[in-house]
Amino acid sequence: MLLTTGQAAEELGCAVTTFRRLVHAGLLPGLARRGVRVMVPLEVVQALRTRQPAPLGKLDVDEVAVLRVDTAQPANEPDRSWIGFAATLTPDDLLKALRGWWRCDAASVAAGGVLPVTLSGYVVAVLTGLARWEKNTKGRHAFPEAVLAGYVTDLGQPTKHLTAPAAQDRAVANLLLGTRLTSHSGGAIAYVAAGNALN
Repeated sequence: MLLTTGQAAEELGCAVTTFRRLVHAGLLPGLARRGVRVMVPLEVVQALRTRQPAPLGKLDVDEVAVLRVDTAQPANEPDRSWIGFAATLTPDDLLKALRGWWRCDAASVAAGGVLPVTLSGYVVAVLTGLARWEKNTKGRHAFPEAVLAGYVTDLGQPTKHLTAPAAQDRAVANLLLGTRLTSHSGGAIAYVAAGNALN
């Protein structure tokens, strides 16, 4: 059975524009077209609806920053071609698209040790290696030594790609990727209570 994007959004309790970001990012398998309409398999929507929340209680920190991104858009910048997330980006392009420049409390981001990246409330990538940061003239920060610990190319399964050299970073990415992570912020970076804060 196939659902329209509007029906899928209703099933998930989100805005249709929020759901369409997952479609445009290339994260949903089995899509079909009926004229101009994109149709989504019911089982994919059900998998998303029953997805477990991110187990932040297992992290040994008080809070983690969450990077809330949109679908990848071309970036007219010297150090990167894209900003945001798409399943079709190479790991190198994805890392450059996600490691800056964001308005944030860089020390708080670094203290969390891990930066889950969410698209429409699902963790689609995880960055580590956040100890060093830079600030530009617009007051935005980047993390030049950030490591892409992992990312997903199919949110239905989810299909995870663990790319960090360090086993600990791969383990954290495996724990978080594909989970649901709700965060609230007026900007790209939100802060969410984690392990030590939950005890």
